[in-house]
Amino acid sequence: MDLETGFYQNRLKKESWRTVLTLAYQSLGVVYGDLSTSPLYVYTSTFAEDIKHSETNEEVYGVLSFIFWTLTLIPLLKYVFIVLKADDNGEGGTFALYSLLCRHAKVNSLPNSQLADEELSTYKKNDINIPAQTTFGAKIKSILERHRVLQRLLLVLSLTGASMVIVFSAISGAELSLGKEHHLYIEVPVACVVLIALFALQHYGTHRVGFLFAPIVVTWLLCISGIGLYNIIHWNPTVYRALSPFYVYKFLKKTRKGGWMSLGGILLCITGSEAMFADLGHFSQLSIKIAFTSLVYPSLVLAYMGQAAYLSRHHAMGNDYQIGFYVSVPEKLRWPVLVIAVLAAVVASQAAITGTFSIIKQCCALGCFPRVKIVHTSSKIHGQVYIPEINWTLMILCLAVTIGFRDTKRLGNAAGLAVITVMLVTTCLMSLVIVLCWHQSVLLAVCFVIFFGTIEALYFSASLIKFFEGAWVPIAISFIFMIVMCIWHYGSLKKYEFDVQNKVSIDWLLSVGPSLGIVRVRGIGLIYTELVSGIPAIFPHFVTNFPAFHQVLVFICVKSVPIPHVRHEERFLVGHIGPREHHLYRCIVRYGYRDARKDDLQFENDLVCSIAEFIRTGKTGLKGNAAEDLSKDLEDMTVLGTPSTHISGVQLYEDNELNSESVGTSNLREMHTTHITKPKKRVRFFIPETPKIDRNAREELRELMEASEAGIAYILGHSYVRAKQGSSLLKRIVINFGYDFLTRSSRPPAYALTVPHASTLEVGMVYHV
Repeated sequence: MDLETGFYQNRLKKESWRTVLTLAYQSLGVVYGDLSTSPLYVYTSTFAEDIKHSETNEEVYGVLSFIFWTLTLIPLLKYVFIVLKADDNGEGGTFALYSLLCRHAKVNSLPNSQLADEELSTYKKNDINIPAQTTFGAKIKSILERHRVLQRLLLVLSLTGASMVIVFSAISGAELSLGKEHHLYIEVPVACVVLIALFALQHYGTHRVGFLFAPIVVTWLLCISGIGLYNIIHWNPTVYRALSPFYVYKFLKKTRKGGWMSLGGILLCITGSEAMFADLGHFSQLSIKIAFTSLVYPSLVLAYMGQAAYLSRHHAMGNDYQIGFYVSVPEKLRWPVLVIAVLAAVVASQAAITGTFSIIKQCCALGCFPRVKIVHTSSKIHGQVYIPEINWTLMILCLAVTIGFRDTKRLGNAAGLAVITVMLVTTCLMSLVIVLCWHQSVLLAVCFVIFFGTIEALYFSASLIKFFEGAWVPIAISFIFMIVMCIWHYGSLKKYEFDVQNKVSIDWLLSVGPSLGIVRVRGIGLIYTELVSGIPAIFPHFVTNFPAFHQVLVFICVKSVPIPHVRHEERFLVGHIGPREHHLYRCIVRYGYRDARKDDLQFENDLVCSIAEFIRTGKTGLKGNAAEDLSKDLEDMTVLGTPSTHISGVQLYEDNELNSESVGTSNLREMHTTHITKPKKRVRFFIPETPKIDRNAREELRELMEASEAGIAYILGHSYVRAKQGSSLLKRIVINFGYDFLTRSSRPPAYALTVPHASTLEVGMVYHV
């Protein structure tokens, strides 16, 4: 038996490593395309105009030293060894950091968060082996939770990072399609065709695109590392001395302002580094680390050393052509290398595109971006997604920038500012994660900010100085995306606050019922709401105009929680609203931002079965005014999973024919209705023999079963948000025009896309916020 167990453990281990190595191979074609093509243009951009070469090699050695230490400190030390560890259960990017902070410091921008959400096992998993909160960390947490301004500042910081990633995707695609070196220049019409083809491939998913592009990037990395090694041996074997940081000091001392301004070109050696973190959800932490440390990093170091070795023996620095990448390639290999370089340049923008899909998905789940269609392209890696609207929007932006600029130097300035801004945002958020999430010393967080922040601030200042030479593009485009995100978040927040302020109690509903002559009709009514407590304003608006509702009424809140996945065992929160004899229930359905939604039929069965299991457990619900007590309401709700997770509980079966034979087992008994003559379908609950359920619970189950046989109706609220009278001009513009336009342009909620139209009733109402 031990041998058999060991055999299966070894087999699983081999399969696991096979999966990791496969993902590492795929990541080369998706994550590292941009970073691996940086040797094409870094030296050309650096020596373009800000630095004039002298008789010595101090400038060449200084630039090489800058490149080596920048590559070592930012992608390797910061991202591979530190930032990648701050994943949110496998998800990366600035919003993953924001999600971690939302949970640990209770600064969530979503107003429908609950104490019950903190009991999710995924939350608890992140707290394993984490030391206790430090005193200073507790003070920071308290300050963040008390001051709304700081919470908004944190949100804006996260939105800035997200918008810059989107902008970098557009600029990177345009820049790389044109080519960043004179010998790789592609005419604008050809570049546009290449861009369209690149974006047309995205719907195949990361899995297929990674396998398609990985051989190109691997060939390119092996090619530049081989050429670099040849140039080192042939031209200057002692070039390794330039790796000493002393040459950085000599470079800045000699070149002064010109050297500082040239940092914008050196910065381009790490464009694409943020993709390692942003694309984390598409792969895994270990696979990205393996690919970078084993192939990407050593190949890039050899490539840059080889170019420096060649340049140190060829002093004709006045011509850009003679300091480019292509001239350092042996003449016999130039045409094959040119072909590989063009292919690699086309692949390079893939990292930013894939990272944008991940970040937009997180923004949507956290209520910070208009609803879009999200397609999961892999059944195994749930983070691999494709968003059609974002894909074609990026394509249009890329085409516009390509046609409008036609200048790779200005595009390089724009790309540099975009990428360094994202890195600065990541550094700021990571310092808070170190203190609040990892519970480390505040001194460690301060050292992290000072060390990496100083390096990135130096590059940021050098990029910002070229604001009018193309660097204004990412600021302008990201400002537009920031406005869209802020308007959507503000409008959604005001809409939810209106629901909270205008919700009604069960007492009002029960007291006004006789005066309105409300009748109960057969069936189950599902009322979708964003509220986690109370009855939404849309429902009294409905019953006062149409005084009837179903014999079983369920208020459903489909909400996203700031974690990647919610286990099936913890999917539903079910509770009574008011006395149980009124058959009013609340069901909160929780999804992580990487969870796929089920179709309507499966969801109906899971919902009815979970309510039946809730009834069987014997919870009595809240009485009277207690239903309005939020804390008690949450305490009285029961966490339930889908039927597949509680096999020993209530199971639901449906028959389309009345004379179907009942099916049961020795430890299950069948409960079904007998007084209905010709139902459209017969619903059966299989109830476990133990524990015994009381008479009231049996009657409640029978009522639920009869209602389920009659069918399920969906009542959806359709709200029109308008600024109330007396609002400021800015608020009227934001709400009446901005948010209204985004609401009409975006997709409906996910549940509205899955409900059957024949059973749907929409109730319109104007919200004056």
